[in-house]
Amino acid sequence: MKLLHTSDLHIGKRVNEFSMIEDQEYILNQMLDIVDEQKPQGILIAGDIYDKGIPSVEAVTLLDWFLTELHKRKSAIYMVSGNHDSSERIGFGGRIMEENQIHIAGTFSGKLEKVTVTDEHGPLHIYMMPFIKPAMVRRYYPEEDIETYQEAVEAILGASDIDTSERNILVAHQFITSGAMEPERSDSETISIGGLDNIDASVFDEFDYVALGHIHGPQRIGRDTIRYAGSPLKYSFSEVNQIKSVTMVEMGEKGDVSFTKIPLVPVKDMRMIKGPMEALIDPVNYSKANTLDYIHATLTDEEEIYDAIGKLRSVYPNIMRLDFENSKSMWNADAKMAAVDVEKRSSMELFEEFYENQNNVKMTEQQHAIMQNLFEEMAGEEN
Repeated sequence: MKLLHTSDLHIGKRVNEFSMIEDQEYILNQMLDIVDEQKPQGILIAGDIYDKGIPSVEAVTLLDWFLTELHKRKSAIYMVSGNHDSSERIGFGGRIMEENQIHIAGTFSGKLEKVTVTDEHGPLHIYMMPFIKPAMVRRYYPEEDIETYQEAVEAILGASDIDTSERNILVAHQFITSGAMEPERSDSETISIGGLDNIDASVFDEFDYVALGHIHGPQRIGRDTIRYAGSPLKYSFSEVNQIKSVTMVEMGEKGDVSFTKIPLVPVKDMRMIKGPMEALIDPVNYSKANTLDYIHATLTDEEEIYDAIGKLRSVYPNIMRLDFENSKSMWNADAKMAAVDVEKRSSMELFEEFYENQNNVKMTEQQHAIMQNLFEEMAGEEN
């Protein structure tokens, strides 16, 4: 059986105030072309369907069109909500859609949703787990001590009665690590607490393939068959070197899983350019690439340039960001690095430093546990 794995569509997203809706329509059309060519029996969409909990009308219209086109091609759809989605809105009309082979796991209801299909190798069980937090799961398993994301997922899987003698797939949207190894992340991804929300890949040993969403770069984690498909478009300049793709998974008999990454080519790429103004607006240089691409420009001129953004926009109309790098701009480099360091640290780490600065002693283990639980509860109450 052949299945197409994608995720993190973020339909309706704006990047640096630029609407990505036309780019998204273009790339979804490209996915439909891949479906026409490859003819997968199912489409696995692993969360962050929309970019906001309350999506725009144009975003809803685009998703409606995409799902309708997939249905016309007789591909079954298996879709879960992500942390950017409103689970209730994603799941609306789910029972009606199931009749048309559109299976949606929007809100976690106490157990994994499962769809079983059959091919020449026997049954294939596709489990769908929407984005969960410990607070969401705790109410369904009051006898379990659920404090972390790891414990939440372990409780769910432990109650799912998975038959490991048959083929099993999981579609999920979580932050997965493998021991000390974390997936490669980009600036456009939000990991809520950092350190509290990770789940070790070993919990998925019962699954033949795990179709993940949440991380925007296509990659494996733990083993080859636990994979992030990545987002279909670049949503930050930290992703400029990524090759976006969808993952085509082929499920043979039990234990026989293969996959292929099929590249996606955007109508407008996202790239970075650097140099003096004269070089950047020289036709000899800019004619070598698409000037309609989304651009992050860094000017290296020592003298001030009048209306620098206007001059650049006359050549690169979709310039998103302009920075300067010269002797005058280097003096505040240390301050910028300090700000970046704060952004990368978790809420717990920042609070620990604040506590120690205020009290001249480190937190006790009990105090640390109380605060960690509090941060988790705060994360669980976010919409």
